[in-house]
Amino acid sequence: MESDILWTPPEARKRDSAMWRLSERAARLHGGAAGDYAALLEWSIRDPEGFYEALWDELGIVGEKGEAAFAPGQTIRDAKFYPGARLNYAENMLARRDGTLAVVAHRDDGERREITRTALYDLVSRMVQALRSEGVGEGDRVAAIVTHDIEAIAGYLAASAIGAIWASCSPDFGPAGASDRLCQIDPTVLLAVPGYGYAGKRINVAPSIRAVAEGARLRRIVLLGEEVSQALGDLPCVTLDNWIAPFEPAEIDFNRMPFEAPLAILFSSGTTGKPKCITHSAAGLLIQHLKELVLQCDIKPGEKFFYFTTCGWMMWNWQVSGLATGATLVTYDGNPFYPEPARLIDLIDSEEITIFGTSAKYIDACLKAGLKPRETHRLDRLKLILSTGSPLIPSSFDYIHREWKADVHLASISGGTDICGCFLGGNPLSPVRRGELQGAMLGMDVDTLDDEGNPVSGVPGEFVCRNAHPSMPVRFWGDLEGSRYREAYFERFPGIWAHGDYVEKRPSGGYVIHGRSDTTLNPGGVRIGTAEIYRQVETIFQIEEAIAVGQDIEGDQRVILFVKMRGDAMLDEETEKLIRTRIRSGATPRHVPAKIIAIGAIPRTRSGKISEIAVRDVIHGRSIKNTTALSNPEALELYRDLPQLRE
Repeated sequence: MESDILWTPPEARKRDSAMWRLSERAARLHGGAAGDYAALLEWSIRDPEGFYEALWDELGIVGEKGEAAFAPGQTIRDAKFYPGARLNYAENMLARRDGTLAVVAHRDDGERREITRTALYDLVSRMVQALRSEGVGEGDRVAAIVTHDIEAIAGYLAASAIGAIWASCSPDFGPAGASDRLCQIDPTVLLAVPGYGYAGKRINVAPSIRAVAEGARLRRIVLLGEEVSQALGDLPCVTLDNWIAPFEPAEIDFNRMPFEAPLAILFSSGTTGKPKCITHSAAGLLIQHLKELVLQCDIKPGEKFFYFTTCGWMMWNWQVSGLATGATLVTYDGNPFYPEPARLIDLIDSEEITIFGTSAKYIDACLKAGLKPRETHRLDRLKLILSTGSPLIPSSFDYIHREWKADVHLASISGGTDICGCFLGGNPLSPVRRGELQGAMLGMDVDTLDDEGNPVSGVPGEFVCRNAHPSMPVRFWGDLEGSRYREAYFERFPGIWAHGDYVEKRPSGGYVIHGRSDTTLNPGGVRIGTAEIYRQVETIFQIEEAIAVGQDIEGDQRVILFVKMRGDAMLDEETEKLIRTRIRSGATPRHVPAKIIAIGAIPRTRSGKISEIAVRDVIHGRSIKNTTALSNPEALELYRDLPQLRE
């Protein structure tokens, strides 16, 4: 409905976008009107050869394109993008060598550092030489336990320049979490922070470093700190400064490689077993990320691009690719509410941030903290807010436009580690509707299907992609026959990528995400997305957060809602009635939980997502296969053997 439109792009802004320029090119070649996103999307799907030919040129990719942009195959996995291309990811990131800022890095203790593009090139050059001195070559793995900072970005680019494969995790993963991931890929070199700060506390990373060293055949451990501690003295450690000291900045000999040459290994959450090692190609991530950053987000040279992320989340790789747009990356490490709740909002003003990326959880936390940035901050350069990690509920859309900035483009985006990119998100040509993701990203032939594989609209269904996309994984590391890869995406609907989300396609062309399909509730045989419940519960001020799971009982399933109350608030009879009423009126009677239970903590993965699967398994007495995937595994004990669930 038109009344649901919260933002419409101004005509001048639309015409100034890279997306508009591409739509003009498409209109000249194939007819139609410039600025028509639906027509542009249809062309990008119908004519992949023409679209990807134009895309390379529009994005200004540095490298050799080859004769063809797309070669179809018998299946999605057989299709080839730019089969004759040769390029290097780092070469594209470092193409601009000047005095402009490449990265401005903040920490929650107030420290601010910056590095120019020339200085970043020089640092990467020295790290490339140091890696080569350790014998690191094409295809070798460089692992990292790092915070979101300048040195982590430089290490990533140095590995890429050589043709080595990068894999990083956040230092808060702990010894088991780090070794479960990094030791699977047998790295040659480990970059690591010996410690990090969080909300005024100092956390020692030495146990994690040792765990990886004991499980991998490391030639060198490079510590991003001032000295090698006595606790690590028996390991092959060296500080970064001493490691690169023998080398002067020089021209980098970038190793240009074919399209499918791997760049990075990302890890699944690991909540159902050992994390999968999802291997992505350099060209695939470069093309996919720049399509999303330059076209869908309309990031321009000289703008400031912020994303609140850790190095264990795909959004870190996504943000780093922003260097190729000519934008300055603004990073942050630590607690986003420390020392004050408005810490990140302060950065928007002080750094003149143009694109601000965060999570739906952060936006909800700001709402519940009573923050009203329009009354306390300028936000005059802010043009785009990106949200991901979980569905952005309608009330959060209202909050941003009411209390942050009325004319800001708010884009909820969705994809995953699986593609290290997005299937759905925003664009600068179309309006934003309350509670909806604007639509499919260019080149993505997405759909929603019922259990029999029939397309559905207006009701939730299994989210799928029918065509090949550049950042599909090259493989899973160690999956020699490709069986784990096939099982993960192609067994549900043969020949079609099934992403595992439960999604509703709206008449507007927008989408609403109802949750992960593997955590979909099924009371009375009717499928219900957990996000539908959260949308209602999170509007109740007394509730800080909630988690809903299905409990199998007497051949059926009932909905159990656990709520963490805010401050001194109590889950009394009146509050329970409010919860049930809000869910019944805002969703349906089937969404109303059979039990509402107050709980002291909600388990989350290390990327910040609530872990419904782990809670579901605990209440059914099942073993949890990988508690190291959780940032607070001790919370699971709160759900074990609850008397309320035996009733």
